[in-house]
Amino acid sequence: RFREMTSLNLDFSVLDRPVRKEADELTSTLENDVLCGINTHDQYFTIPRVEDFSRFQKDVVEHVKPQHGTTTLGFIFEHGIIIAVDSRASQGPYISSQTVKKVIEINPFLLGTMAGGAADCQFWQRNLGIQCRLHELETGKRITVTGASKLLANTLYGYRGRGLSMGTMVAGWDTTGPGLFYVDSDGTRLKGKRFSVGSGSLFAYGVLDQGFRHDLSIKEAAELGRRAIYHATFRDAFSGGTVSVYHVGPDGWTKMSGTDVGELHYEYYPADAVENPERHGGGEGDIFVPKKREHEQNREDGEKKKDSSPEAMET
Repeated sequence: RFREMTSLNLDFSVLDRPVRKEADELTSTLENDVLCGINTHDQYFTIPRVEDFSRFQKDVVEHVKPQHGTTTLGFIFEHGIIIAVDSRASQGPYISSQTVKKVIEINPFLLGTMAGGAADCQFWQRNLGIQCRLHELETGKRITVTGASKLLANTLYGYRGRGLSMGTMVAGWDTTGPGLFYVDSDGTRLKGKRFSVGSGSLFAYGVLDQGFRHDLSIKEAAELGRRAIYHATFRDAFSGGTVSVYHVGPDGWTKMSGTDVGELHYEYYPADAVENPERHGGGEGDIFVPKKREHEQNREDGEKKKDSSPEAMET
């Protein structure tokens, strides 16, 4: 038997790496483009081989409708920029993670936020970091916030309609001062001083608009961002976890704090005993709950006055 086994000829050709002419041609094309200085990161994106791609895409979107939830905000004030985010990731009604880092540190002077698809935001903002570093090596100067946001918007515009889901903010400090931009997966790019993105953004906007002042101190601005994200997590089921606050100044960004929303709840609303339960409605603060409705009380008072009148006593 041993002699029979040793006489067998085994074919290991299947383990050899196949040589494909298309791959070689693509490699040579990429090398030529790199030598010519052409940015080719978005020109060879593999798409499904179907006859009608537009119809295929619409059919896929109907079957796959992603549900995302988050709360991120950013605003410019006198001493720089405050960025505040939560850390919850959800898959429909399922909370998949409570510890997602939704601030992408592009470089020491640039920050990006995540809202939408986590994979899309992380990949393309890290790709933006590569582009910013290449720009710095080529020109010898750090890229501006305007330029970085434009690079990201151009990249996402090239993939518009291909299923990306992103609503990000790009914040940073350059030679012109602080800059804050909103960029989404449709290629939209907006410059502003206050933004909030995500399913809890409306709740965050309410707190932010009420407490914002341009002359806030750094500590007050950080507390405003923290409180706005907390209230969003309190009302929005798809936001929660930890509130992370960053400050961007002339010397770059600094992480101010990272606090669990459960701790913030008892910090903002301590669990003290209620002295008068009848005057407390079970919500936040001292809410008066009358024993009887106002119109009922007025009607009873009117009947008493009517009975006590001289005419009523005579009859």
